[in-house]
Amino acid sequence: MTNDLDIFVGNTTLIDEEVYQLWLDGYSVSDAVSLRLRSGILEQAGATVAVLQSDTMDHYRTFHMLERLLHTPSKLIHQLHFQIPPSRQAMLIERYYAFDEAFVREVLGKKLSKGTKKDLDDVSTKTGITLKSCRRQFDNFKRVFKVVEEMRGSLVENIQQHFLLSDRLARDYAAIVFFANSRFETGKKKLQFLTFEDFAYCAEQMIQNWTLGAVDSNVDDMDVDLDKEFLQELKELKVLIADKDLLDLHKSLVCTSLRGKSSVYNEMEANFKNLSRALVNMASKLIHTKDVRDFFIDLVEKFIEPCKSDKWTLNDVRLFLTQYTMSAHTLDAFRHQALWDRYMSTIKSCLLKMYHD
Repeated sequence: MTNDLDIFVGNTTLIDEEVYQLWLDGYSVSDAVSLRLRSGILEQAGATVAVLQSDTMDHYRTFHMLERLLHTPSKLIHQLHFQIPPSRQAMLIERYYAFDEAFVREVLGKKLSKGTKKDLDDVSTKTGITLKSCRRQFDNFKRVFKVVEEMRGSLVENIQQHFLLSDRLARDYAAIVFFANSRFETGKKKLQFLTFEDFAYCAEQMIQNWTLGAVDSNVDDMDVDLDKEFLQELKELKVLIADKDLLDLHKSLVCTSLRGKSSVYNEMEANFKNLSRALVNMASKLIHTKDVRDFFIDLVEKFIEPCKSDKWTLNDVRLFLTQYTMSAHTLDAFRHQALWDRYMSTIKSCLLKMYHD
């Protein structure tokens, strides 16, 4: 009696995406085996626990060897030791640099330093994300920051070029780098209703309008640093609230255009001067590092909270900010239209994103 045995030999590195995710999530081999057992994989594959443990360990060894290449994704693409199809390489990179919303909200805007890394035990406990996964995500943020912080050119494009990430993930990392550089405060209790998506959207608006790169594509750190000359010029906007006649005329123009269009019109009219002073004073103070850090706190305390107290809807906010911005163009005594638009276009976008009905 003879036994036929079919053998196939190949050198393509096999990647189990589910095991890869368990490894990324920071589970030990034994924990990963337990989780795979619960998924019913033994019944599906007709294997034993010993085989499952051996398979898991084998995958983990492969991931550990790949990790040093994932730190510099171009090395993974060009190396010859592991035969991995391009689509699988892209998956490995994208998932390695993916992050948890709960984690990024805890560290967003903080200095990417050893001191912050020491606090990851507390972050892990608070979020329920394993410490190992927290460290991987933090190290990824720091790695990307170090590589691109002083590069000339588009922040998003530099991240895509050096880390081979998708456009969406590269934009998210651009926001993380931007926040880490300017150290915006995001952790205060009254900011907890804001999601990472809210902050990332605002970062994108500021990068497009308030950085050096917004006006000069040949400067260093173009998308990382706020344009100091622009921030200095914002003091010129104070004339809108310092000149009583201008303030009254601005109010008259805005209120006339809003009359009959909102159920909170009376509140808009009553609070116009307070809201206008808040928006203009924020602009004039952005030259100071502390006021840049408190930017989102100021938006919430000085605009969002008063509007919510008066029960404005998102559409009410949109109507007000649109007319508030446009009406300034008809003020003959106001000579800073381009500066005004550069400032208010970003403020309006951020407030509309942050205002949760």
